[in-house]
Amino acid sequence: MAQSLEQALADFSPGLPFAVALSGGADSTALLLACARRWPGQVRAVHIHHGLQAAADDFEAHGRALCLQLGVPLAVRRVQAGHAPGQSPEDAARKARYQALAEAVHTEWPEVQDVALAQHADDQVETLLIALSRGAGLPGLASMPSQWQRQGLNWHRPWLAVPGAALREWLQSQGQSWVEDPTNTDEKFTRNRIRARVLPALAEALPAFRETFARSAAHAAQAQEVLNEVAAEDLLRIGVPPSIAALQSLSRARQALVLRHWLRLHHATTPSTAQLHELLDQVAACTTRGHRLHLKVGQGFVRRDGACLSHST
Repeated sequence: MAQSLEQALADFSPGLPFAVALSGGADSTALLLACARRWPGQVRAVHIHHGLQAAADDFEAHGRALCLQLGVPLAVRRVQAGHAPGQSPEDAARKARYQALAEAVHTEWPEVQDVALAQHADDQVETLLIALSRGAGLPGLASMPSQWQRQGLNWHRPWLAVPGAALREWLQSQGQSWVEDPTNTDEKFTRNRIRARVLPALAEALPAFRETFARSAAHAAQAQEVLNEVAAEDLLRIGVPPSIAALQSLSRARQALVLRHWLRLHHATTPSTAQLHELLDQVAACTTRGHRLHLKVGQGFVRRDGACLSHST
């Protein structure tokens, strides 16, 4: 069963005090309002002003008014997220947002260790469907975690089992307004097309899809945890930089796993499927001392450096 707002809030146990990421939309407005009532005096808010649309100033104004109403300290940060070649503007904006959130919390309230985000059950389904449409592996199918650690903070998504409609209904029952993102109805964005066309069809055909999809995502996340452990063990075995001979002693599937792990952990980059397959073919071909290897992989290049692989940008 989908969780109610009250159930989700009862299951949420952040360290106090904590911060809420406040966009000004319905989901984060509901999160800040509910948290401020449950933990009076213990909640802080951070608003990220992207400047990506005309309504950005309206979101900030709503956030300031709401925080003043609730007596919640507010930090506002402005970001202009440029995107690298091959990177989507949405992905660049997301990374810039997380960076700005973390910097604001560390700067304004050093005592804060926890941050709450307002993504809900429909967001989770949309993320899973987008991952499926792109042929994603387990990391993509695992979708969004409910809790994780990054940049010295504990991040939480307490609404992840709550349908978006339930949050709006609750806000209406409280007489609380919010700012509607004008781009939410623009179906040139894949997520909006899914929200407008696919979710209603799923609700009719598979009424419990939010819960069953969430279970599938949880299974994928659990399987990925096991693979991460295997990759970490294999990386210890092959060394850093990776020994080509040690790599060749592993199966192709485990070579792929450990190479992804090495590139992500040590070089903060992820190869495409085509790049990884080509890299595996080249590793297999490194049977003579003179075989050269120089491939574009992720945001840089993988080369053969004697008996090992190296990565550079």
